[in-house]
Amino acid sequence: MIHSIHIGDERRYKRIITQTDVKRFGEVSGDMNPIHFDEHYASRTVFKKPIVHGMLVGSLFSKLFGMYYPDAGMIYLSQSLKFIKPVYPDTELDIVVRVKEVILEKNRVIFQTDIYGDAEQLLLTGEAIMMPPKAKDSNE
Repeated sequence: MIHSIHIGDERRYKRIITQTDVKRFGEVSGDMNPIHFDEHYASRTVFKKPIVHGMLVGSLFSKLFGMYYPDAGMIYLSQSLKFIKPVYPDTELDIVVRVKEVILEKNRVIFQTDIYGDAEQLLLTGEAIMMPPKAKDSNE
């Protein structure tokens, strides 16, 4: 599989995170911080209104790696995240992964991971190190 991955390859998709998604993530993660749910509380912060959990936003790369690029089955080894701007519910997000480096001998791929909002504004950036599945019919 790693032989089908090349520096500069890019995959992307769009997603809107709803307040229902935020509620579900809060329930699953246990993070019920009022900054995500309480309009009055959030109005007194720098954000002025509830924001989406940063880790929910960061998890959006997983769809591309786990299901679509280069095919299903990539395994996460690491992911760095830098939160540039807050993400608010109901914002259309453009989730982008781009190959930075392919390390054939270790079966590793390093990706640039970015999420953009309105007007191509960078909201989150990072880097992922992934292990693609080995081809079943080769000696990769």
